[in-house]
Amino acid sequence: MKKIYFLKTCDTCKRIMKSIPLEGFEFQEIKSQPITEVQIDEMRTLSGSYESLFSRRAKKYAAMGLKNEILQEIDFKQLILSDYTFLKRPVIIKEKDIFIGSDKKNLSLLTASFSN
Repeated sequence: MKKIYFLKTCDTCKRIMKSIPLEGFEFQEIKSQPITEVQIDEMRTLSGSYESLFSRRAKKYAAMGLKNEILQEIDFKQLILSDYTFLKRPVIIKEKDIFIGSDKKNLSLLTASFSN
């Protein structure tokens, strides 16, 4: 499977998507088409945790006082399902590999995966 979960208003998503070949990918804009429990569970299987999919940069993270909470895996899952802004993005699934977010290490691995 080749799929990209993204936000169309996110400049980072746009920049990353322009840097890779998009042929054969399925796209899901997470604001207009929210992710499902099945999809988040699939992402978790590939990534190893719901926390790895969770964005602490979301404005609601601070607004809800979550930085002062001790969150469990189930909390991360429920928060992501409740509001698209909690999903670290973009999430790119390429076969059995998952690339989450925009940190430099992740982008290097993503770019390398297209060189092979």
